[in-house]
Amino acid sequence: MGVLSNGTTNLPGQADKDFWFCLKAQPKREHLAAAGLRKQFNVVCFAPRLRARKLTKRGAVWFVEAMFPGYFFAQFDYATQRRAVEHAPGVRGLVKFGDRLATIDAPTIEGLRRRMEANETVTIDPEIKVGQEVQIAHGPFLGLEALVTQLLPASERVRVLLEFLGRSVQMEVSKATLIQRRLPAIS
Repeated sequence: MGVLSNGTTNLPGQADKDFWFCLKAQPKREHLAAAGLRKQFNVVCFAPRLRARKLTKRGAVWFVEAMFPGYFFAQFDYATQRRAVEHAPGVRGLVKFGDRLATIDAPTIEGLRRRMEANETVTIDPEIKVGQEVQIAHGPFLGLEALVTQLLPASERVRVLLEFLGRSVQMEVSKATLIQRRLPAIS
Protein backbone atom coordinates (compact mmCIF):
# COMPACT_ATOMS: atom_id res chain seq x y z
CA MET A 1 0.00 0.00 0.00
CA GLY A 2 1.39 3.41 -0.94
CA VAL A 3 0.62 6.76 0.56
CA LEU A 4 0.28 10.16 -1.11
CA SER A 5 0.35 13.57 0.52
CA ASN A 6 -3.02 15.22 0.32
CA GLY A 7 -1.73 18.43 -1.24
CA THR A 8 0.92 17.24 -3.69
CA THR A 9 0.90 17.88 -7.41
CA ASN A 10 1.59 14.25 -8.29
CA LEU A 11 -2.03 13.22 -7.79
CA PRO A 12 -3.31 11.18 -10.72
CA GLY A 13 -4.79 12.71 -13.82
CA GLN A 14 -7.39 11.00 -15.96
CA ALA A 15 -4.68 9.09 -17.89
CA ASP A 16 -2.66 8.09 -14.79
CA LYS A 17 -3.93 4.69 -13.64
CA ASP A 18 -0.92 3.58 -11.56
CA PHE A 19 -2.83 3.24 -8.29
CA TRP A 20 -6.24 2.88 -6.66
CA PHE A 21 -7.72 4.82 -3.75
CA CYS A 22 -9.13 2.96 -0.75
CA LEU A 23 -12.62 4.20 0.21
CA LYS A 24 -14.57 3.66 3.43
CA ALA A 25 -18.16 2.53 2.85
CA GLN A 26 -21.23 2.45 5.04
CA PRO A 27 -21.66 -0.94 6.76
CA LYS A 28 -22.75 -3.76 4.41
CA ARG A 29 -23.01 -1.30 1.47
CA GLU A 30 -19.60 -1.70 -0.19
CA HIS A 31 -20.95 -3.17 -3.43
CA LEU A 32 -23.85 -0.70 -3.57
CA ALA A 33 -21.53 2.29 -3.12
CA ALA A 34 -19.22 0.94 -5.85
CA ALA A 35 -22.15 0.34 -8.22
CA GLY A 36 -23.41 3.89 -7.60
CA LEU A 37 -20.00 5.41 -8.37
CA ARG A 38 -19.74 3.35 -11.56
CA LYS A 39 -23.19 4.37 -12.75
CA GLN A 40 -23.32 8.00 -11.65
CA PHE A 41 -19.72 9.17 -12.16
CA ASN A 42 -18.18 6.51 -14.45
CA VAL A 43 -15.59 5.69 -11.75
CA VAL A 44 -13.74 2.37 -12.02
CA CYS A 45 -14.45 0.50 -8.76
CA PHE A 46 -13.51 -2.83 -7.21
CA ALA A 47 -15.53 -4.22 -4.29
CA PRO A 48 -14.50 -7.89 -3.94
CA ARG A 49 -16.84 -10.29 -2.16
CA LEU A 50 -16.69 -13.82 -0.74
CA ARG A 51 -19.41 -16.42 -1.31
CA ALA A 52 -19.47 -19.27 1.23
CA ARG A 53 -21.89 -21.73 2.81
CA LYS A 54 -22.71 -21.29 6.48
CA LEU A 55 -24.84 -23.37 8.79
CA THR A 56 -28.10 -21.72 9.91
CA LYS A 57 -31.23 -23.05 11.59
CA ARG A 58 -32.56 -23.79 8.08
CA GLY A 59 -29.43 -25.76 7.16
CA ALA A 60 -26.52 -24.69 4.97
CA VAL A 61 -27.15 -21.38 3.22
CA TRP A 62 -24.94 -19.50 0.75
CA PHE A 63 -23.89 -16.05 2.02
CA VAL A 64 -22.12 -13.28 0.11
CA GLU A 65 -20.04 -10.86 2.19
CA ALA A 66 -17.44 -8.20 1.50
CA MET A 67 -13.87 -9.47 1.32
CA PHE A 68 -12.79 -6.25 3.06
CA PRO A 69 -15.79 -5.29 5.23
CA GLY A 70 -16.41 -1.56 5.12
CA TYR A 71 -13.92 -0.84 2.32
CA PHE A 72 -13.63 -0.88 -1.47
CA PHE A 73 -11.25 0.50 -4.08
CA ALA A 74 -11.66 3.08 -6.85
CA GLN A 75 -9.63 4.72 -9.61
CA PHE A 76 -10.56 8.30 -10.42
CA ASP A 77 -9.15 11.74 -11.14
CA TYR A 78 -8.56 13.10 -7.64
CA ALA A 79 -8.44 16.74 -8.74
CA THR A 80 -11.82 16.74 -10.50
CA GLN A 81 -13.81 13.88 -8.91
CA ARG A 82 -12.80 13.82 -5.24
CA ARG A 83 -15.82 15.72 -3.91
CA ALA A 84 -18.30 13.71 -5.97
CA VAL A 85 -16.73 10.43 -4.85
CA GLU A 86 -16.55 11.38 -1.15
CA HIS A 87 -20.19 12.48 -1.08
CA ALA A 88 -21.67 9.65 -3.16
CA PRO A 89 -24.37 7.48 -1.55
CA GLY A 90 -22.88 4.70 0.56
CA VAL A 91 -19.40 6.29 0.73
CA ARG A 92 -18.09 7.55 4.08
CA GLY A 93 -14.92 9.01 2.60
CA LEU A 94 -11.39 8.32 1.45
CA VAL A 95 -9.16 6.30 3.78
CA LYS A 96 -6.38 8.49 5.16
CA PHE A 97 -3.41 8.04 7.45
CA GLY A 98 -3.22 11.44 9.11
CA ASP A 99 -3.11 13.87 6.18
CA ARG A 100 -2.06 11.20 3.65
CA LEU A 101 -4.36 9.25 1.34
CA ALA A 102 -4.16 5.46 1.34
CA THR A 103 -3.44 4.08 -2.13
CA ILE A 104 -2.86 0.61 -3.52
CA ASP A 105 -0.71 0.04 -6.59
CA ALA A 106 -2.50 -1.14 -9.74
CA PRO A 107 -0.68 -4.52 -10.04
CA THR A 108 -1.93 -5.52 -6.56
CA ILE A 109 -5.56 -4.78 -7.47
CA GLU A 110 -5.17 -6.46 -10.88
CA GLY A 111 -3.82 -9.58 -9.14
CA LEU A 112 -6.93 -9.69 -6.95
CA ARG A 113 -9.24 -9.07 -9.92
CA ARG A 114 -7.75 -12.00 -11.86
CA ARG A 115 -8.80 -14.36 -9.06
CA MET A 116 -12.39 -13.12 -9.06
CA GLU A 117 -15.40 -14.40 -10.94
CA ALA A 118 -17.23 -12.04 -13.31
CA ASN A 119 -19.28 -10.41 -10.53
CA GLU A 120 -16.26 -9.66 -8.29
CA THR A 121 -16.82 -12.68 -6.04
CA VAL A 122 -14.73 -15.63 -4.93
CA THR A 123 -16.65 -18.78 -4.07
CA ILE A 124 -15.23 -20.65 -1.11
CA ASP A 125 -16.41 -24.22 -1.58
CA PRO A 126 -13.49 -26.26 -0.31
CA GLU A 127 -13.07 -29.87 -1.28
CA ILE A 128 -13.92 -32.35 1.45
CA LYS A 129 -11.07 -34.74 2.33
CA VAL A 130 -10.66 -37.90 4.40
CA GLY A 131 -9.88 -37.07 8.03
CA GLN A 132 -11.60 -33.71 7.89
CA GLU A 133 -14.06 -32.56 10.55
CA VAL A 134 -17.43 -31.57 9.06
CA GLN A 135 -20.86 -30.60 10.24
CA ILE A 136 -24.09 -32.06 8.86
CA ALA A 137 -26.17 -29.24 7.44
CA HIS A 138 -29.41 -30.97 6.32
CA GLY A 139 -31.68 -33.78 7.42
CA PRO A 140 -32.35 -35.46 10.75
CA PHE A 141 -28.71 -35.15 11.87
CA LEU A 142 -28.60 -31.37 11.30
CA GLY A 143 -25.86 -29.74 13.38
CA LEU A 144 -24.03 -32.91 14.37
CA GLU A 145 -20.28 -32.99 13.89
CA ALA A 146 -18.65 -35.88 12.07
CA LEU A 147 -15.32 -37.09 10.74
CA VAL A 148 -14.96 -38.00 7.04
CA THR A 149 -13.64 -41.57 6.87
CA GLN A 150 -14.02 -42.38 3.16
CA LEU A 151 -14.77 -40.68 -0.16
CA LEU A 152 -17.04 -43.01 -2.10
CA PRO A 153 -16.05 -43.51 -5.74
CA ALA A 154 -18.27 -42.47 -8.66
CA SER A 155 -20.74 -40.62 -6.44
CA GLU A 156 -21.12 -37.37 -4.60
CA ARG A 157 -21.27 -39.21 -1.29
CA VAL A 158 -18.91 -39.73 1.63
CA ARG A 159 -18.79 -42.04 4.63
CA VAL A 160 -18.62 -40.21 7.96
CA LEU A 161 -18.14 -41.26 11.56
CA LEU A 162 -20.34 -39.47 14.09
CA GLU A 163 -21.21 -39.78 17.75
CA PHE A 164 -24.90 -40.58 18.11
CA LEU A 165 -26.68 -41.77 21.27
CA GLY A 166 -23.39 -42.48 23.00
CA ARG A 167 -21.81 -44.59 20.28
CA SER A 168 -19.77 -44.07 17.15
CA VAL A 169 -21.80 -44.69 14.00
CA GLN A 170 -20.63 -44.79 10.38
CA MET A 171 -23.07 -43.58 7.75
CA GLU A 172 -23.10 -42.45 4.13
CA VAL A 173 -24.22 -38.91 3.33
CA SER A 174 -24.25 -36.63 0.32
CA LYS A 175 -21.33 -34.18 0.09
CA ALA A 176 -23.91 -31.42 -0.45
CA THR A 177 -25.23 -31.92 3.10
CA LEU A 178 -21.84 -31.22 4.71
CA ILE A 179 -19.98 -28.06 5.55
CA GLN A 180 -16.45 -27.79 6.83
CA ARG A 181 -16.02 -26.82 10.45
CA ARG A 182 -13.23 -24.39 9.53
CA LEU A 183 -12.87 -22.61 6.21
CA PRO A 184 -9.38 -22.72 4.70
CA ALA A 185 -7.35 -19.55 4.23
CA ILE A 186 -7.52 -17.96 0.78
CA SER A 187 -4.21 -18.39 -0.97
